[in-house]
Amino acid sequence: MVGMKNMLKKLPFQAACAIGLALAAAPIAAQDKPSGLGLIKEAEAVAETFPLIEFRQYTLFEGKRDPFIALFEKEFIESQESLGMKLFGQFTDVDDPNRFIWIRGFRDMETRGEALNAFYYGPVWKQHREAANPALEDNDNVLLLRAANAGGNLVPRGGRAPVGEIPPEGGMITVTIYYLKDRPDLFAAFFESEMRPVLVKHGISVIGQYVREESANNFPRLPVREGEKVFVWLSRYDSTADRDKRASRLEADPKWRNGVRAKLESRLARPSETIRLRPTPRSEIR
Repeated sequence: MVGMKNMLKKLPFQAACAIGLALAAAPIAAQDKPSGLGLIKEAEAVAETFPLIEFRQYTLFEGKRDPFIALFEKEFIESQESLGMKLFGQFTDVDDPNRFIWIRGFRDMETRGEALNAFYYGPVWKQHREAANPALEDNDNVLLLRAANAGGNLVPRGGRAPVGEIPPEGGMITVTIYYLKDRPDLFAAFFESEMRPVLVKHGISVIGQYVREESANNFPRLPVREGEKVFVWLSRYDSTADRDKRASRLEADPKWRNGVRAKLESRLARPSETIRLRPTPRSEIR
């Protein structure tokens, strides 16, 4: 345990706490628990958070989506993460064969500006931009978002398939965008206190909650949508059928049908938008 104590001293406070709790809860003789080193790696991943994200929706010219994804997943994942960004996931749109959506995370606005400058003026993008840009019909549909609360950010899962490997089929990710009448922070409190408990009751996970980042875009070469009051939340399902089943249970719940839904609708400036996504082969979120 001396070695373990020394390693704990070198970790961030949050990671050290996570390891301590995990070790305290683990039976001493259990053989199927992670090793001390495994717990350290897991805790370090959890401790490294990226509360700022870009939700990037691209429309590609017909027939260009799959070649673009192949290029993106070969050349643009590790090259961006090596500069301090986090690629949480890449997706196709279940309802539009020409759309590609991806989520890019940052620690804060300062590191966002630095990382984007390093990437888009760096060698990888310069080498491959002539192959990537002609496939894009529209790449300006981008929401710059920050976690709505302390636990609202997506959590790095760690690990993704190597280039060229076909992983097991992923589930379905839904992204719901609410366009709000009032302050996003007030809606976030309503979501957390009244909506989320009903969703979770019926097995509808909430893997991320976000509001618009109000700071000025510090990399204007890439436009983002400005001036909108939005709340965005993400969920994961095993399949389309799994989502439909859970949604049906929610709609049958009197508390939702007769109370929470009406409160939700009264807070919206216009109808919400739900985007159904399928993970690409190298998406970390699956």
